[in-house]
Amino acid sequence: QVQLVESGGGLVQAGGSLRLSCVYFGNIFGPDSMGWYRQAPGKQRELVARVFGVGNTNYADSVRGRFTISRDNAKNTLYLQMNSLKPEDTAVYYCNFRTRAQYDYWGQGTQVTVSS
Repeated sequence: QVQLVESGGGLVQAGGSLRLSCVYFGNIFGPDSMGWYRQAPGKQRELVARVFGVGNTNYADSVRGRFTISRDNAKNTLYLQMNSLKPEDTAVYYCNFRTRAQYDYWGQGTQVTVSS
């Protein structure tokens, strides 16, 4: 069983920055990959960014160049640095932990609101 605890969301003005954190517990083998997803009101959950075990990353086109995903394996923590935020980035952001068996665990979500 894996537990994920997210933090770092909040209210920020357009053009500002936030850093999300996700601490994970309970999996001694480590993830196959981890990612951040988001869900805006009335929309489906979408992938924002993912980092793989070897360090490769991928990003949604809408955030590439503005957001950076990273992991600190020593701290069992996943980060999402979000710069140049836009109102359309407003959503609940979810941390995802994917096991080597390709099973997904999810955090509880953290609200990010970007005002214009």
